[in-house]
Amino acid sequence: MTPQAERALIGPRAFPFIHPSDRHVPRSWHVAKRSLDVALAGSALVVLSPLIGLAALGISCVSPGSPFFAQERVGRNGRRFKLYKLRTMVDGAHLYHDEMRALSDVDGPVLKIRNDPRLHPLGKLLRRTSIDELPNLINVLRGEMSIVGPRPPLPREVAHYDEFARRRLTVKPGITCLWQISGRSNLSFDEWMRLDNRYIDTWSPLRDLEIVAKTIPAVLRGEGAH
Repeated sequence: MTPQAERALIGPRAFPFIHPSDRHVPRSWHVAKRSLDVALAGSALVVLSPLIGLAALGISCVSPGSPFFAQERVGRNGRRFKLYKLRTMVDGAHLYHDEMRALSDVDGPVLKIRNDPRLHPLGKLLRRTSIDELPNLINVLRGEMSIVGPRPPLPREVAHYDEFARRRLTVKPGITCLWQISGRSNLSFDEWMRLDNRYIDTWSPLRDLEIVAKTIPAVLRGEGAH
């Protein structure tokens, strides 16, 4: 699908069909969520910067190209932004996305391959431990993401969303979410969308803290991380 076709399917005309939760959310909750985002992302970047640097050095040693990777994703209300990650694949691997569709281990419009042949020697470890996602903290500080929220999709994925899946675009995407602590890629696409919709309808500052607390053991288990 061409970029022009993707924009046509997820542009402003698509969003009248998005139905966010009708429940009233106090303004103070949004203030608390943003405050939590800034506090956690800022402190985590300071504490984890040596780990990010070490991982970047390791990637540079095993795979030519920049250790960091910026990829266009879709955020709240269809706003596009550059998502920052540590590169887990060989340089230029994203150009072969469509060719890899037949190897996907999950259903729906997403591409998840358990033993992706495009991974460089450190890629699998970085994904299993979620170290590759640590640069997402920069996106949180920039206000493009939240610590907790649905994972940000690719434009080509959003182009195939139905109304139910499109609801996840009514909130800021996040680093961790119910999907992240519930099995990740071991879940079907429909189960993933149900978890994201449940989050939209039930989130609160305390609920976010609960999800953050459950993320660490989920990452250590590495369940569904590929």
